[in-house]
Formats: sequence, C-alpha cells, structure tokens
Amino acid sequence: MSDLWAALGLVLALEGTLYALAPGAMKQAIRQMLELPDTVLRGGGVAALAIGVCIVWLVRG
Repeated sequence: MSDLWAALGLVLALEGTLYALAPGAMKQAIRQMLELPDTVLRGGGVAALAIGVCIVWLVRG
C-alpha cells in the first residue's frame, strides 16, 4: 500500500512541476485536448495505461 501512495505522490509532483514551470503551455495543451474526439483521448489513455503497467511490471518484477 505504501508503494501506491509513493506512486500517487510522484504523479502529483511531476504534474505540479509542469504547471509550475509552464502554466501557459499547460493551458494551451488543455485547450487542444478539449478539441480532440473522445476516441483519440481514450486511445491515448489506454496507451498510457499499458505503458505504465509495463514499466511497473518491469521494475517490480
């Protein structure tokens, strides 16, 4: 369970860094995402999920 909390903390730290360093670019990225069809966003989400699971699987064995 502590690994889950560590992973969530890392996600928040990385996202926070992006918003802190480039808030304008993040706003623009969100605007562009709003214009994408749901299927494209869903495909990107599934790809990110698969990559994340593979990374965890490789690291944790």
